[in-house]
Amino acid sequence: MARYSKGAQKKVKRAMHEKKKGTLKSGRSGKKVTSRKQAIAIGLSEARKSGAKVPKKKAAKKSSGRKKSAGRKKSAGRKKSTGRKKSTGRKKSSR
Repeated sequence: MARYSKGAQKKVKRAMHEKKKGTLKSGRSGKKVTSRKQAIAIGLSEARKSGAKVPKKKAAKKSSGRKKSAGRKKSAGRKKSTGRKKSTGRKKSSR
């Protein structure tokens, strides 16, 4: 069974041609679209608005387990740095 209708395919095809030509613009900002994935998304969005048969957008994944806290807690027993830098490269050998 087909997931996308012919109308949806036409909208995506038109969006891809416009992207290749350099005339496809994104929504509010009106910037030129350079991404292939974004061009497809614009075509599918237009197809949805026109009522073509297109699968629903995937829902955002819910985070499992506990919620993330808004701010980090500072540890009370943290030591102050001594001002010395740690070397990140190799040690130079003396001749």
